[in-house]
Amino acid sequence: MCSPLRLSAIALSVLMIAGCSDPKIDTSSMPASVVSVEKVRNSLPTYKRDDFDQGLIIISTSSTFNSIDILNPNRMNAAEIAESANVQMHGLTGDQVIQRADQILRERRSREREQAIRTLTRLEEKQAKAKSDQQQLARFSIDNARYYMGKSPYGAPEPVIDLEVTNNTDKVVSELSLRGIVTSPDRSQPWVDEQFYYVVPGGIEPGETLAWSLAPNRFGPWGEPQIPSNAELTVRLEGLRGADEQPLWDSLALSESEVTKLERLRTEYGGVALSNVE
Repeated sequence: MCSPLRLSAIALSVLMIAGCSDPKIDTSSMPASVVSVEKVRNSLPTYKRDDFDQGLIIISTSSTFNSIDILNPNRMNAAEIAESANVQMHGLTGDQVIQRADQILRERRSREREQAIRTLTRLEEKQAKAKSDQQQLARFSIDNARYYMGKSPYGAPEPVIDLEVTNNTDKVVSELSLRGIVTSPDRSQPWVDEQFYYVVPGGIEPGETLAWSLAPNRFGPWGEPQIPSNAELTVRLEGLRGADEQPLWDSLALSESEVTKLERLRTEYGGVALSNVE
């Protein structure tokens, strides 16, 4: 009667022989690749062959075709596999191919996750900066705005914009970018909807309030003689420049596509990103 130790040794020897007999992929030549790939595939149980097919595609394209849809690959024939085979596959058994492909997938998903979190962080920072800049711009107020037709020194009708503004920011402002909209109750479309600029002589200091009477071009829409006397002017602040003539608080808001991407990333990775920050 064999002892338990002897039986264990025999069993181990059988397993080692079986393991050593597993066919392996040989990429030393084109014919060897074609034959060995099919031999390894046929040696696997039927339920593993799809995983093997996908594993070959993932390994053979992992370094050159990063954009391939690795989650839904089609089976490649032996000649295609042989053509793209490399040292990553040489000497691997069927099970090792499946394991190597699974490792590549995990690493790729990890990189994709890291990239997604970086994109999420960048978009959130951009959104926060744009919001902060808008809050700063809102501190520069348009207190009063009035449009009417006056007369030039020569007696000709001349459009006039009266403006009163207050600089509640902590910066000296040298130039205003404004949008003027002139409307009347009996008209669905505005008479005027135009952007215009005003360079402030000497600038406007923090805390200072100034009033101006501006004369827009009377040959443009501002000088339209049909604009009624009860027309109303709305002026929106669109931008400011500082004493150095550089734009102030001009961060762009997220585009529609960026907002959509941000919402998706927040849903998928928001908790992960938050835990990383913490």
